[in-house]
Amino acid sequence: MTERFLVTGANGCIGAWVVKQLLEQGVEVTAFDLKADEHRHLLINNGVMPKANWAFGDLTVAEDVEKAMAGATHVVHLAALQVPFCRANPALGANVNVVGTVNIFEAAKKLGVNNISHASSIAVFGLAADYPDEKLAHDAPRLPTTLYGVYKTAAEDVAKVYWNEYGIRSVGLRPHTVFGPGRDQGMTSQPSVAIEKAVLKEKFHVEYGGVLDFQYAPDVAAAFILAARANLEGAPVVNINGHTVGVSDFVEIVKTVSGFKDLSYGTTQLPVVYSADSQPWIDLASPPPLTKLEEAISNSIQIFSNSSSTI
Repeated sequence: MTERFLVTGANGCIGAWVVKQLLEQGVEVTAFDLKADEHRHLLINNGVMPKANWAFGDLTVAEDVEKAMAGATHVVHLAALQVPFCRANPALGANVNVVGTVNIFEAAKKLGVNNISHASSIAVFGLAADYPDEKLAHDAPRLPTTLYGVYKTAAEDVAKVYWNEYGIRSVGLRPHTVFGPGRDQGMTSQPSVAIEKAVLKEKFHVEYGGVLDFQYAPDVAAAFILAARANLEGAPVVNINGHTVGVSDFVEIVKTVSGFKDLSYGTTQLPVVYSADSQPWIDLASPPPLTKLEEAISNSIQIFSNSSSTI
């Protein structure tokens, strides 16, 4: 059967990369989001909008979701409101992140779509101080400390119920610190902003330090595509792998590769877990090797450079 992918949250960072990669593979894509927003697509596609089937609608409206999913064979469900938006409007956050996920699975049940990957988050876990080890065990208890984390925990369990009751296969992935072109929102977007500022030759300070699990946006997008194609029985949710390094190391690589030295960083470790065991994901899907960190930063610099030259 010819693949047809529905990508929700298609205008977000990971969504834009998923759309780009699927189209490059010759796959038909329906790109679903609330409204038109071209800036990330233009950034990562050298100023050219990708030729997807654009579907604008509201994830919280079941009819919009079902209409967008019609004809799809696979779904990559990324649409969600992030931590600050959930904090500012808890009811809307719950509606988008939980009810929206229910609408995805309800539409899949009705339309017979049985290959879904969906975005959970490292935010389903607690603070680093809540766990005995710096690297979180794959079966560590979920102890969310934000509404966003609570909603993502609920969405993970929604997927499990739809497998248990209706046999709908899905794989949930929990990214950590996604970086690269298109990552321009959220506290952990600052290392990506540092790359862009280096290209623009503008002084920038990352407000924190410590260690994070850096995951290159194209690698994360490829993981969601792989997960949607996995044909696995059940509804597993797994952590994905990245480069666990210091923020200081990351910024120093940016400075070296870009040749711009006026970047700095703090010393305070963010209170999130540093990294999480991703071996179950590796065992599950045998993902390809990650892009090396220096190469990912170099690629990002090139993309930002191409964009700035066209302004």
